[in-house]
Amino acid sequence: MEFLYSAIIILVTILLAVPLGRYVSKVFKGEKTLLDFFEPIEKLIFKVSGVNPLSEMDWKQNLKALLTINLVWFIWIMFVLLTQTWHPFWNPDNILSMEPTQAFNTAVSFVTNTNLQHYSGETGASYFTQLLALAFLQFVSAGTGIAALALLFKGLANKSTRNLGNFYYHLVRACTRILLPLSIVLAVVLLLNQTPMTFKGSETIVTLQGDTVSVARGPVAAMVAIKQLGTNGGGFFGPNSTHPFENPNGITNAAENAAILLIPIAMVFALGYYLNRKKLSYIIIAVMTAGYLMLLIPTIVQETGGNPKITQMGITQPQGSMEGKEAGFGPVLSALWSISTTVTSNGSVNSMHDSFTALSGAFQMMGMQLNAFYGGVGVGFINMFIFMIIAVFISGLMVGRTPEFLGKKIEVREVKIAILVALLHPLLILGGTALASHTWMITENPGEVLKWLNNPGFHGFSEMLYEFTSAAANNGSGFEGLGDNTPFWNISAGIAMLLGRYIPIIGPIMIAGLLSQKKYIPESAGTLKLDSGMFGVMLFAVILIVGALLFIPALVLGPVSEYLTI
Repeated sequence: MEFLYSAIIILVTILLAVPLGRYVSKVFKGEKTLLDFFEPIEKLIFKVSGVNPLSEMDWKQNLKALLTINLVWFIWIMFVLLTQTWHPFWNPDNILSMEPTQAFNTAVSFVTNTNLQHYSGETGASYFTQLLALAFLQFVSAGTGIAALALLFKGLANKSTRNLGNFYYHLVRACTRILLPLSIVLAVVLLLNQTPMTFKGSETIVTLQGDTVSVARGPVAAMVAIKQLGTNGGGFFGPNSTHPFENPNGITNAAENAAILLIPIAMVFALGYYLNRKKLSYIIIAVMTAGYLMLLIPTIVQETGGNPKITQMGITQPQGSMEGKEAGFGPVLSALWSISTTVTSNGSVNSMHDSFTALSGAFQMMGMQLNAFYGGVGVGFINMFIFMIIAVFISGLMVGRTPEFLGKKIEVREVKIAILVALLHPLLILGGTALASHTWMITENPGEVLKWLNNPGFHGFSEMLYEFTSAAANNGSGFEGLGDNTPFWNISAGIAMLLGRYIPIIGPIMIAGLLSQKKYIPESAGTLKLDSGMFGVMLFAVILIVGALLFIPALVLGPVSEYLTI
């Protein structure tokens, strides 16, 4: 039943993504939709902010707008986090202000759509912070990714013009027309299944064992909905969706898992409708799904097979490896969620990734390291676009023709930008892990001085590798055996999140702007067909060669070595 349940979740999500992709295409084009009643609200937002949404901008002006407003949001959340002690309302549990480096990490994390949490939600953030800072950023950071994708689509569709549309226009409509309606639907599903939505403080109760405990609650349903749909992942509670208030039962588990994948898949179908190239979107979806299944299936096999060390002790594991997992979900649904959340930039969890078997941890990290199989809302296809440019260039060299992408020649500038963006990702991950390893090793007594690495062996290396992988991929999940709330991790992971977020947006938008200005070349018999199975195979090979091979040595030092030792 777990296997059938998992298959149904994947199938239903893809089926729902098709009409959603058609709808997203209409939103990007400014066509009429059923949700046009949001238009008065949008006009009010533009009027108050002094923005003309019909003003066309080139790629430089759009990027300036994107980066400027993100800086404003960063300043806002820093202010909120550093002043929690003095919040006048919505702080019934008297949550204190964050330490500066922790506030920096948290602010960067939510602005970049990462939601890497070096704090526990119910004890580290007031209700005021959770709603007016964190949940707000979960909307607008996801909206930023969607708006950036709209600019990319516009650039690919243009024949010969500098204009890519208006970032502010797409940002507001992404929030009002896409994220908000879907979040309301999911929040209602969660409410009907007993997820709390209250402004009351913690409740003191007596358990069946007679212990007195303080149970945290709050406006949970609203935040969980957008954290999943916006591929944010930041939990209201520290345990995230392993907590029964965030994920009470099988219905919510299925709904939240589907929500993680829904919009990223829909964005690829939106490409087909926007450019009138549906077959191309099918090829891309096939490549993404093949990669997703190549990570999911062996993870399920590993988790259902049980932990070898426990088997060696003569203990049977009829349900598979259950360490760190909820009994109600089991190894299959836990494995499904773990790959869904790591191939996207979601990062929420319904089980503890640190407790998965060694190779499962490797597959989780590989999903983030490749960062192209579905990906985050908007930025998922943007990452895939970089691999497509490289694949087109290599294919052109192989057949002896000038590479073309949707009727535009791919030249030196575009390829250089794509390569630089592609190489930044492994640089942040591998360079950061090397720095962390060196920092830990140079101390006289590392276990006592730094106190953030309790597993000095292969698994400890995996914990450090996972942290930088998650930060650079704007994922936000973690191997929680790592003590990450320290100045070193707060600052280093924060820098990785910033560079890992904005460079992969800036590069593709630059490429789109350059392609937009080029003369359109009609396709001929000699044109490389992007909507062919052969290009799909080429694209998949480029992802594996350019992406996977760069990380294999690091994976061998961590999870693979750990696997071989047990």
